[in-house]
Amino acid sequence: MSRAHELLPIPDRNLPEEPMPGLELTDRHHSELEIGERFVPGPTGEPDVRVVVYRPRALEGRLPILFHIHGGAFCIMHPESFAGMEANWALGHGCVVVSVDYRLAPEHPFPAAPDDCYAALQWVGKNADELGIDLNRLVVTGGSAGGALTAALAMMVRDRGGPKIAYQALLIPVTDDRMETPSMAQSGADTPGFNSVAAVGMWLHYLGEDYDRSSTSPYAAPARAENFEDLPPAFIQTNGLDPLRDEGIEYGLKLLAAGIPVELYNCPGAYHGAPPLDPRTAGLSFQIYNAALGAALNPDEPTSGF
Repeated sequence: MSRAHELLPIPDRNLPEEPMPGLELTDRHHSELEIGERFVPGPTGEPDVRVVVYRPRALEGRLPILFHIHGGAFCIMHPESFAGMEANWALGHGCVVVSVDYRLAPEHPFPAAPDDCYAALQWVGKNADELGIDLNRLVVTGGSAGGALTAALAMMVRDRGGPKIAYQALLIPVTDDRMETPSMAQSGADTPGFNSVAAVGMWLHYLGEDYDRSSTSPYAAPARAENFEDLPPAFIQTNGLDPLRDEGIEYGLKLLAAGIPVELYNCPGAYHGAPPLDPRTAGLSFQIYNAALGAALNPDEPTSGF
């Protein structure tokens, strides 16, 4: 067994693709949304990329588009893991949601995942008429490893061209493979959920155990970039007890230093991907995130308070 698997075991790939508890599709989702999968052209010489598309049945005309990149340490989960959340976004924000099923490490290490996401976004841009979307309201979002891929995709579009991203929303993002922050040092093997031990395994899975880490690509670890200019405005949320807390905050500061508008929120008392321990703040963090998405997707509509 490799060191990566010892630090971060990967579940059996043959298990059924089930949603996370509480994120199942409901009868309402099925009745009010068109939900379908598509296989779109992948990177040159690579397989097609599967995407799942959600569109409200009752809405006509061009809708805003939310491009979602799921988390899972680059090596687990899939669009179905977050199906109910994506369906709620489509209904709540009156938007089309495209969720990308990128290839997972370690079978497909970097750069497979960002390349798949870029190919899927290129397909979105070329098929805006068919999808009935307004590319001026293109928002990209992702949590954890999906946050890393969201930031990387924004850089790839800037560097390579493609549909302009109006807004990027990073939730508890992975940004730096060096893992040298105080929050990473504060997180040990006894930290609930994702911790510093799992983080080491995640990067070994994603980059490969022989990858030269002296100059990691910013498309893998966005904090490694030298240029943060000309990137989309950003929302970044971190959790106070998350080993990734400081790298998310530092990434936001790097964007701000480059003149990029950033809304930065740290949720106190919350572990990685878990509700806050303090019931007074439970749910508030998701409300803030959801409000940021709504304001970006529908900028001409008034936003509601919390």
